[in-house]
Parts: sequence; structure tokens; C-alpha cells
Amino acid sequence: MNDLTVSIAKHGYVLVFAFVLAEAIGLPVPAALALIAAGAASAAHLLRAPLVLTSAIVAMLLGDTLLFLAGRYSGWALLGILCRVSMNPETCILRSAESFYKRGKTTLLFAKFLPGINTMATPLAGSMRMRFGQFLRFDAMGASLYLLAYFTLGWLGRNFLKAIASNFQKAEHAVAAVLLAGLVVYAIYRIWIFQKYRVYRVVPRVQVEELIRRLQSENLADVLVVDVRSHGYYDPDAARIRGSIRIEPNNLEQEIQSLPRDKDIYLYCT
Repeated sequence: MNDLTVSIAKHGYVLVFAFVLAEAIGLPVPAALALIAAGAASAAHLLRAPLVLTSAIVAMLLGDTLLFLAGRYSGWALLGILCRVSMNPETCILRSAESFYKRGKTTLLFAKFLPGINTMATPLAGSMRMRFGQFLRFDAMGASLYLLAYFTLGWLGRNFLKAIASNFQKAEHAVAAVLLAGLVVYAIYRIWIFQKYRVYRVVPRVQVEELIRRLQSENLADVLVVDVRSHGYYDPDAARIRGSIRIEPNNLEQEIQSLPRDKDIYLYCT
């Protein structure tokens, strides 16, 4: 943290802008630490707080707007790419979609604070066809809350951070050992998560031609096609397979009760 504070003080607003923009577009960059360091540097009169916050909010809104537009024009393909680092991409997407389903546009107010949703929220809003003006308004409020929280933490905790940095330097080897142990534990945890969700990676599938044959057969009454696209709730006018019904996968406990038990059910998602 001490080295980061020195770098922030030396390179100033450009470094804050770069850190925040990188995190906003989905790169694994700790913008929160940069904001805390910038807050500490501002409290020490090495940087000007208004300029730090201005550069940070511009970077955040720029990155969020890029992901919003990418989500709008690429759909869920971008969400799949962003979720690929997750052990269970389906859960990664559905968790963010569930938050939108339950809370709507207000998700953008707190999404920055939630790992797994922070990067997904803006492209998901784009794929759900949220109006850009509405998105920008709520995203600006959420980004401001996020940036102010960590900047203020650095401002108020300047002396505390300085003491921590000093102690870290005195106990460099012990800190390195603790960090190494933490990395080992984290790696073991990720392997366990991978094994836990591996079963869900194998999803029974049918070819389109097979479904067409069933729909064209004389036993059409024995077939039910179900649209389970998560963002369909936000886009009720979206085209669907003829004769299909719509259920919301984020509300399955209630929706599944309406499905018949005497038919072959085919599901299709995004």
C-alpha cells in the first residue's frame, strides 16, 4: 500500500484514471486500493481531491458505457466471455440476472460493491435494452457512491495506512509467508468449487432438427417448448419459438408448478 501511495502521489490523476477504467471494463485491477491510496495522498495534500474524484468518475462512466454498448450489440456473448473466468458461467450470469429481476435498475446503485455482479451489471443492462439515459443516471449514482466510499476510507485512514505500511516493512518475511499461505488456500478452494460444479457443465441437449420433427409430428400435444431466457422478463416483445411458453428461471420455485407432468418438455435459453 505504501508503494501504491507513493506511485499515486507521483503519477497522480492519470494513474487513478487508468486503474478505475481498467476495473470498469472488467480487467482484474484493484481500483479500490488505488482510490484508498488516492484518498490518503489527498489528505496529505499531495493530490487535489476534486481532480481525483473527477478523473475517477469520468473513467468509471467511460468504462461502464463501453460495456453497456458492448452488451447491447453483442448480447449475452459478451457476458459469457466475462463469466469464463468463473468456475460456473451459468451461475455467474444468472446471479446478475436474478438481481436485475428482483431489484430492476436499482441494481446499478450497489453493483460495484458486489463481486461477480460489479462487472456483469453494465453489459447486462445493455443486453436487457435499458434506455441509455436511464442507465447513465443510475450508473452515475452507483459509481459516485463506490468511488466516494473508498476515497473517503483512504482520506480518513491516512495515518492508519501509514502505520500498517511501516509494520509491513518490518515484518516483510512474515507477510510474504501469510500471503503465500493465503494463495494456497485460495487455490484449494477454487479446485473444490470446480469439482463441485463440474456436474452442471454436462447439460443434455437435442439438435434443432430433432425438435422440428417433434413439432411437425402428429403427437404435438405431447410436446411443450419453454423459453427460459433470463432477460425475457425485460423484453416481453422478443421473438419466441411458435407455440412455446415463457417462464422466468429466476423464479423457478413458483413457475415450475405450472408445467405439465405428462409431456416431453424442451427448454431453450439465450
